[in-house]
Amino acid sequence: MPISASYRPAPRFLDLGEGFADAVEPARFPRRILRFGNQRWAERIGLGDLTADEWEGHFARFEPLPGNLPAPLAQRYHGHQFRTYNPRIGDGRGFLFAQVIDTDGRLLDLATKGSGRTPYSRDGDGRLTLKGGVREVLATEMLEALGVYTSKTLSLFETGESLDRGDEPSPTRSSVLVRLGHSHIRFGTFQRFLALDEKAKLERLLDYSIENYAPEVRASGAADEPAEFLRIVMERSAALCASWMAAGFVHGVLNSDNMNITGESFDYGPYRFLPTYELGFTAAYFDHSGLYAYGRQPQSVLWNLVRLAETLTMVTTVSALEKVLDGFNGRFLHHYGRSMLARFGLVPKADERDDELHSLCRAFLEQSRMDYDQLFFDWWGGEASEERAASGPAAAHYTAPSFAPLRRALASYDAVEPARSRDPYFGRERPERLLVDEIESLWEAIAEHDDWAPFEAKVESIRTMGAAVGLAPTRFRE
Repeated sequence: MPISASYRPAPRFLDLGEGFADAVEPARFPRRILRFGNQRWAERIGLGDLTADEWEGHFARFEPLPGNLPAPLAQRYHGHQFRTYNPRIGDGRGFLFAQVIDTDGRLLDLATKGSGRTPYSRDGDGRLTLKGGVREVLATEMLEALGVYTSKTLSLFETGESLDRGDEPSPTRSSVLVRLGHSHIRFGTFQRFLALDEKAKLERLLDYSIENYAPEVRASGAADEPAEFLRIVMERSAALCASWMAAGFVHGVLNSDNMNITGESFDYGPYRFLPTYELGFTAAYFDHSGLYAYGRQPQSVLWNLVRLAETLTMVTTVSALEKVLDGFNGRFLHHYGRSMLARFGLVPKADERDDELHSLCRAFLEQSRMDYDQLFFDWWGGEASEERAASGPAAAHYTAPSFAPLRRALASYDAVEPARSRDPYFGRERPERLLVDEIESLWEAIAEHDDWAPFEAKVESIRTMGAAVGLAPTRFRE
């Protein structure tokens, strides 16, 4: 393969030694049709020069990348699923394929979804539906464009198998996906060693995590490294949750095995984006109690952080960990304010909290029941967009007395980059959105007519929006 000078293999997971994963064999697929390839992220990890045959070889047949993991590894973990502890999980339809250093110096994982059975598949077939793969591409592209710290979909191949699923028309088409993510060390990875009472392995995992994903712990000279590690994970998780809330995103399945230590969103099953502001809006049809509803996401993230903290009681005091977790609500509100400002394209005020603006915004959205994304689109850049907002499809909402307090608040901020408001994207009447009806329509074109043009156009349209608003994804906003 053509090796770029920027390709930097880093199979550091092997440093953990035995007891953290199992070597597995990838499935052999009857067909391998590339449906999505993320060239811009391939270039970020030094794989932009791969030929079509090499792309297929590495991301559909899973031939090892040079200098990388010699065999795929299915990671071991436990976790709370809908708040019930489950010790019988792990990578059941995916594996860690490779690790690389990107152009920002981060250690990234190339991991799979739908790549075959593993020791943790239980009764599953280890496969991914093509619809599931399409939905994950759309989720990662949209969240990246909205500035959410998310995994990236690197590759999606259709694999030519027929799958039976109880929650969608079957038989249905199959796929295999490669996800690029900043660590797949989950809260549940730590939980497993607490359950097994394996303190030495937990300490090894903590040391590995600090060295590779939280070096600021040691740079700070903290006397209590486990508590400082928890503080950093808490900060990242609060920022992630805040960015979900600002994006109007509902993850759907916020189990402790679906949260990782780097504060990166990943694994998109029954997600949804809000059509209108509704705290009780749920994404998963099986979430009958609304446990993971939109408005309960901060509570769910904190609950999972408490589970992570429980594992660290093996190596530090309860009081030190409780002190860290006591700060979650304040940090979440801080990041929520910053994330809402970012959606409006506004600059935070120096030494001031932005609680008033996002409180007014939420109150107006709840009362008006207007389209959630339209508000941010119409008022991107703040007061300078007043004329544009007044001529748009939601203009009537902005003449209502209930909008006046929010209008005044928006006028008190400066635009981040005023010139962006002249981007052709803002000449549209309506913003880019990703609601469930549109996803179903995109899938119908594929399922009924094998027409990929609407899906490809949607990805390009999402990227156009991302370039216009300039919300470059960050780990978290200070």
